[in-house]
Amino acid sequence: MIVCSLKSSVEKELKASIKPKHVLGLVPTMGFLHNGHISLIEKAVKDCDHVWVSIFINPIQFNNQNDLDNYPKNLKKDLNLIKSISEKINVFSPSIDEMYDDRLRHKNYNFDGIDSELEGRFRPKHFSGVATIVSKLFDLFKPNKAFFGEKDFQQTQIIRKLIEIEKHKTELIICPTVREKNGLAMSSRNSLLSKKNREKASLIFQNLLFLKKNYKKNDFEKLILKCKENIDSNKDFKTEYLEIVDSYDFKILNKFVAKKSLRVFICVKVGDVRLIDNILLN
Repeated sequence: MIVCSLKSSVEKELKASIKPKHVLGLVPTMGFLHNGHISLIEKAVKDCDHVWVSIFINPIQFNNQNDLDNYPKNLKKDLNLIKSISEKINVFSPSIDEMYDDRLRHKNYNFDGIDSELEGRFRPKHFSGVATIVSKLFDLFKPNKAFFGEKDFQQTQIIRKLIEIEKHKTELIICPTVREKNGLAMSSRNSLLSKKNREKASLIFQNLLFLKKNYKKNDFEKLILKCKENIDSNKDFKTEYLEIVDSYDFKILNKFVAKKSLRVFICVKVGDVRLIDNILLN
């Protein structure tokens, strides 16, 4: 396993190792790896001749300094975990200066309004921050395939738009959400929860399943209100958003439309920790 902290080192390794018709896979992460990340990496190892994992906590996708400061990190543990999966995986773990050259600036993109819905309403410039760093990584690695998780489905559609806008020759691979035993979607932020709240957070997925079971026969507004009440009645739990939307344009829907692909998105604040999840309804 090779670990690089400089872009020039990555370029050197890519030039030496990538042969014609070889498939290069990239798994962008912010570290503190869990089984969700592992599933992405294992899929990349299966599908690609060469796999690189990037570990970089991207400051410009945070709109809350406290959230950035508290984001969990353990590079040594991450490297040991990656090495245990496969020796053919390499790691890029740069500094902020290496990626931004002392200029923490967002690129401006037109994502057709997707970036202003759901997470975008509560985290201004979050998605432009994500797109900026992913663009830099795509320019550096020029991967044939890039692997992201369905838990961040809105983000995956931003990446899809980015690929179209910048004409990257990269195939976007979306891997299924990996869950803890109680149904909670795996996230690095789960480690910030108390044991009690981590167990209780199972109600997030339970309410999504309730919506999946009932969305065809009831008014969306009433169903969503019921779920919010179920969640918000618990101490420390507050629903930030819970919406059923069109899977493609992310516009909020109030009733079942047979010809549309529907997906339900949720964000719950548990104390200071934001937990997001989503599932496809039809």
